[in-house]
Amino acid sequence: ENLQNLLLAPPAGQLAVLGLDPGIRTGCKIAVVDDTGKFLAHDVIYPFKNDTAGAERTLKNLITTHNVRAIAIGNGTASRETDAFVRDFLRKEGLSSLFSVTVNESGASIYSASDIARQEFPDLDLTVRGAISIARRLQDPLAELVKLDPKSIGVGQYQHDVDQIQLHKSLETVIESCVNRVGVDLNTASWALLRYVAGINERTALKIVEFRNENGRFRSRTQLNSVPGIGPKTFEQAAGFLRIRNGDNPLDITAVHPESYPVVEQIAEGLK
Repeated sequence: ENLQNLLLAPPAGQLAVLGLDPGIRTGCKIAVVDDTGKFLAHDVIYPFKNDTAGAERTLKNLITTHNVRAIAIGNGTASRETDAFVRDFLRKEGLSSLFSVTVNESGASIYSASDIARQEFPDLDLTVRGAISIARRLQDPLAELVKLDPKSIGVGQYQHDVDQIQLHKSLETVIESCVNRVGVDLNTASWALLRYVAGINERTALKIVEFRNENGRFRSRTQLNSVPGIGPKTFEQAAGFLRIRNGDNPLDITAVHPESYPVVEQIAEGLK
């Protein structure tokens, strides 16, 4: 239940976010991602080491350059101090359209050292990967948290005292249920998220991302049939859970399965 509540937390949606991983001695690590979660820039500020002016200058520069619309602050050490500094900065600069939110950073450090993070950002430092994860958790908690082993999110007090195989199975079931209930954006989802969609395994998920990288964004669900490894059976199982924003067919954003499109079109015709 705890995992389900965490995964289904409301997403902020598609907007450019600046992620802040707070720190007093080592400084606050910053990462900026665009509205699709793509990494843009990183920096470090030291607002608690008598460099408030420099920190504010860096923040302002990143916000202006990348059209940032929200700031996500990790809830670790020095989180409250960082939150107060950010709020003070926003008030001083008159940036009322921007909002800052404290997000749960549990497991961000584990993600930053994981194989998935290394695969995504091979050239970045661990601390920067952590800040990217914090920024993306505000945009879409579900899409980011599925990259972690659910046990490392810290949602169960006695999770190490129960049957680990049974626990793993039930947590995986919860993730699958959440992913398929919400649906997955075919043009922004990582392979780590896509693998939980009904009918899609890890290999197929990687093929979808590869196809997307080579051919650009998907325009319709039927394009899935062009992905190597996706046959009629896989398409039939997965298509209803995959969403396409601003695609060629407005029904691609809904939970209606492509095989039912003619029925919906008939109903629409009858309502004219």
